[in-house]
Parts: sequence; structure tokens; C-alpha cells
Amino acid sequence: MYRYTSRRPALPRSAAPDVFVRDAPTVLSYAVLACYTFWLYAFAPAVTLLRAELGFSYSVLGLYQVLWAGGAALAGATFGWAARHLARGALLWWSALVTAGGAAVFTLGTGVPATLIGAGVFGAAGTMLLTVDQAILSDRHGSRRDRALTEANVGAGASAVIAPLLVGGSAALVFGWRAVFALPAVALLALHLRYRRQTLPPPGGRRAAGGAGRLPLACWLFAVLTALSSAIEFCLVYFGPQVLLEVGLSAAAAGTALSSNLLGILVGRVIGARITRRPGRSVPLLSLSLATTFVGVVLFWVAGQPALAVGALFLAGLGIANLYPLSLALTLGAAPGQEDRANARTQVVLGVLAAASPYLLGALADRRGLATGFALEPVLIGGGAVLLWAGLRTLRPAVRTRAASPSGGSGESGG
Repeated sequence: MYRYTSRRPALPRSAAPDVFVRDAPTVLSYAVLACYTFWLYAFAPAVTLLRAELGFSYSVLGLYQVLWAGGAALAGATFGWAARHLARGALLWWSALVTAGGAAVFTLGTGVPATLIGAGVFGAAGTMLLTVDQAILSDRHGSRRDRALTEANVGAGASAVIAPLLVGGSAALVFGWRAVFALPAVALLALHLRYRRQTLPPPGGRRAAGGAGRLPLACWLFAVLTALSSAIEFCLVYFGPQVLLEVGLSAAAAGTALSSNLLGILVGRVIGARITRRPGRSVPLLSLSLATTFVGVVLFWVAGQPALAVGALFLAGLGIANLYPLSLALTLGAAPGQEDRANARTQVVLGVLAAASPYLLGALADRRGLATGFALEPVLIGGGAVLLWAGLRTLRPAVRTRAASPSGGSGESGG
């Protein structure tokens, strides 16, 4: 049973226990995530185009990713403080404004220093925007956050496919690739005009009481799993084209072929959104996703022919699709009353791994060859499987029972 509402305020957690409501805060969060993801996936091809214009070295090119990841870690480290001092709405819109400003500095800067500063601001403010957006969905849907986060990432998956195509396609046009970076800003302005008076759900759980204690071990294990999920994707995006070059594709064809991975992510998220309509399916789906990712990555790693490599990229995308949203849902669910702290710590770990993993893969590739360096990918996936098993084993019995319960104890299950 589904309902779409736009004018009525968010229902209390105790209301309509058999209905999953895509109300105004939910729709707003879905749209904001799509805007942020557009910027995120436009960033890498934009840096490539920027290098062609400014002529900086590969080492400087790597600095853009490092600064973005550093900004992401900073946002994670400060989110808890910001969430305690600012209402959800204020934090959402201020983060959106600063993210747009960072994107503007990155695209309109006339030299390397200015564009590097823009990349750092974009990483920090954009991650803050992502984190508060995830927090709103968690506040609103409680134990059914798995479904909300998975549905939200369907739109994000569409943005991931469209953004690189628009950046690359517009580079040869009169208005250039920079104009594409303005699209999310325009969309966010429209969302602000539409939802600026919308009351957002208050932080769920026992924030005041739960903010002081340590996060449970299971929460930390799931947080690292969430970060590994992003690291797996980043490594494939950054080094996938290099593998395709070695199987015989041209540089242009390799860049285009990578879109099969993004298409797989979009299809996987659509499937995941349907599967998670019923509670209790997140862990089996996450386990299947890890297995699918492993098979796809290994096939891509050993593929000697372009057709097999492109097909393996699509299969890997199907698996990668739901790793992040489902892992994040487990992370937040493992820390009842401390969701904001768990959300923030996850982004800190993610920022570190997002910078370290591609760098480590590249370093291994420089010393031992790309085939040896790419072995890091199945290792990361295997590590993710171990973290999932260990996290489930260490969940407190009460939390495990609540996670397995159809109602989840929050009145937000159903659908």
C-alpha cells in the first residue's frame, strides 16, 4: 500500500504502521540526493577536461580526489556538532548553498589553486548535504530506512548515468561542460522554493541520551563495510578504463564502455527498491550483492576480450548498486538513539578509504602491473563479506530482534 503526499506534514512514527509513506520530506530527500549524485559523478570527467585545459600533471590530478575525500572526512567529523546546533532544514539548505558555491569555484576558477579549493569545499559541503539527507530519511522511516535509502539511490543511479554523458557531450558545444554543473544548483533552488517551509521530522531515537555513549562494535563494523562499498565502486570507476585499454579498446571506447557499469548500478537499484518493499530482506540482498559484485569484478579482472569485459562491468554494477544504501541502513540500525553519530563516523571512514583505496591500487599497479594492482578489488569485496558476518554476529540481541521484526518497533514498516 503506497501513498504520495506533498502538503500534509510528516506523519508521526506511530501513525499508519502498515503504510510506507513517500511524503514531502521523503520526496525532498530523494530529489536532493539525485542532485548531489549528479555533481559527484560529473566531478571525475570534469577534472579530466580541466587537466586538458590547464595542463597540470597526473600528480596534481590526484590532488583533486584527495581534497574531495579530505573534505568528506571533515564533514563527517563535524556533522554530529552541526546536527546538535542546527535544525535539519537549516543544515540541509545551508549545505546545499555551500555545495553550489564550491561547485561554482571549481568550474569558474581560472587556475589550479582556485579549482583545488573548489574541489575541497565541494567535498566537505557535499558530504554534509549527503549526510543530513540520509539522516532525514532515517528520522522519517526508522527501521524501514533500508527501503527509503534504496529507493533514494534509484534516482541517484539515474544521475550517475546521465552526468558523465552530459559533461562529455557538452564539452564540444558552445556553452561547454561548465554549464552542466549549474543544473543541480538550479534544481536545488527550485526545491528550496517549493519546500522551504516544509517541516522535517525531528531526529529519531534517544539523541540526547544516546549521544554520549560509545557506538556499538556492530555499528563500527557496518560503517567500515559502508565505506568499503564506496571504495569498491571508486576503484572500478577510476581504473576500469585502464583495464579496458589492456583488452584492446581505444581510450574513447573505454570511457564509453564504463557506462555499462553505471547502467548496471541503475538497474540493480531499481531491482533493490522492489525487493526491499517488504521488511527483513536487506541482509539476504546485501549478501547476494556482495557475491554478485565479486563474480562481476573477477570476470572483469581476468577478461581477455572486450565483450566479456563490458558484460562483467554490467554484472559488477548490478552487485555494487545496493551495497552502500543497505550497509548504511545496517549501520544506523545498529546504533539506536545514536544515528547521527553513526552517520557522521561512517562518512569519516568513507572519506579516508575513498582516498586511500584508489591510491593503493595505483601504487600496486605502478610496481607490479595493473593486473596485480586490480587484485585489491576482490580483496575489498572479501573484506566486506567478513565485516557483514562479524557485524551480524555482534549485534546486541535486542537490536537484532528489532531488525528482524516486521514492524521494526518504529511503526514505519509495511508496504
